[in-house]
This record gives sequence, structure tokens and C-alpha cells, in this order.
Amino acid sequence: MEQDTKPAGRGQYHHGDLRAHLVETVRVLVEEKGADGFSISEAARRAGVSSAAPYKHFHDRNEIVRAVALAGIDRMRDQMDAAALGARGTVLGPITALGTCYSNFARTEPGVFRLMFGLTDSHEGDQEIKERGDACAEIVRREVRLVLPKGTDEQEISRRAHMLHMFVHGHAFLEIDGKNDLDLTPEQEHALMFDISDRIMRD
Repeated sequence: MEQDTKPAGRGQYHHGDLRAHLVETVRVLVEEKGADGFSISEAARRAGVSSAAPYKHFHDRNEIVRAVALAGIDRMRDQMDAAALGARGTVLGPITALGTCYSNFARTEPGVFRLMFGLTDSHEGDQEIKERGDACAEIVRREVRLVLPKGTDEQEISRRAHMLHMFVHGHAFLEIDGKNDLDLTPEQEHALMFDISDRIMRD
């Protein structure tokens, strides 16, 4: 289900929640116009606050856009964790669910998804983004670790997790860029995710 793209109006946030209200307003603008398609003054108007209000919480435009990316990473991490835990019961269920969840997040929030991976040339340049991204990757490693034989070294676990991410990440961008000619139904995409999980996790 697509996220609501209607920002909250004036008076719909409580005192002390202005920062979160601005981040949500900018998230909507990112989805509508892209990360470079709006100004802080436009965000303030949408949020129903003065043009000076955002600067009580953010130094500049880059800082509020970064906050949107960080919140997006956190949402994706939580969704991935819930998807994996909810699919326990079969060997490859959690890994398959992670792939589907990742693609669904990209389709639901394509602007934020692009922002998460395009905000810096390298995530090594932003320690907080790197740490939160690593938390998402650790969920994949956790599930890979549970499937591989006990005692498998961490390098091999990371290698398999990276292979899974390479496939799903590429698939997600093909989807949101409109370059996936397969036109898969949800059932077909689930089957594809299972197939790639099986191929990569097979001994």
C-alpha cells in the first residue's frame, strides 16, 4: 500500500513535534518532486509554519534531507525485521520475505529509496548512515546465518548476504525506474525471490 502523500496541516502536530512534522513534510515533497525539487521555504509552507521555523531544528536544507534519509533507513529496517520474523516456519521463508519487503519499500517510497542510496558518494563518508545501513544488512546476515550450516565462517555468511543484496537491490531499481519488462504479479515476484534465495543459499 502506498504511503499517504498528504502532509499534515497547520495545528496537526503537537508542540515539541515540529522536527518530526517537518521531516514527514519533506518526505512527501521528496516523493512528489525529488530530493532537489523543493526549497525549505516551500517545506515550511506545506508544514504550516514560518519560514524560520525549520532552522530551529536543522542547520540547513541538507540536514533536513539527511534526516528524511535516516528515517527511511529506519523504516526499511523495521519492515525487513518484521517480514523476516513473520516468515519463520520454512527454511527460506525469511530470506524470500526480505527480498519482497525490500522491493516493496522501493516501490512504496521510491523518492526516499533513491535518497537513501544517493545522499553521499560513499556511505563511509557518513558514519550514522553507514551504521543504520549496516543494521539493515545485519538482518540479512542473521537470516543467512540461520540457513547455512552451523559454524560457517562470517566471511562466507557476508558473501552470501551480499549476493542476495546485489540481486534484490538491482531488481528494486529496475522496478522503480520502469525498466523491468517482466511485469511480475506479486505471486510471480515472490516465486522469483524464492528462486534466487534457493540458488544463492544452496551448498
